[in-house]
Amino acid sequence: MDDKHDDDKPLTLRQMLRSVLAAALGVQSGENRARDFSRGKPSHFILLGIGSTILFVLILIGVVRLILHLAQS
Repeated sequence: MDDKHDDDKPLTLRQMLRSVLAAALGVQSGENRARDFSRGKPSHFILLGIGSTILFVLILIGVVRLILHLAQS
């Protein structure tokens, strides 16, 4: 997908999710980071980051509970 023609369009949810996940893993490219700062809204990235963190913690809690449940059997 070539975003060169879409410089004035806001980021899609998919683009923002990919950026948040890439940033969380530390593999965000400079080109995408520049795109995020020029076309994205900070509040959207903050909300997605908080939501992703909460989801990650809930998944970890679920995995730990499952492991503990299986260990008691």
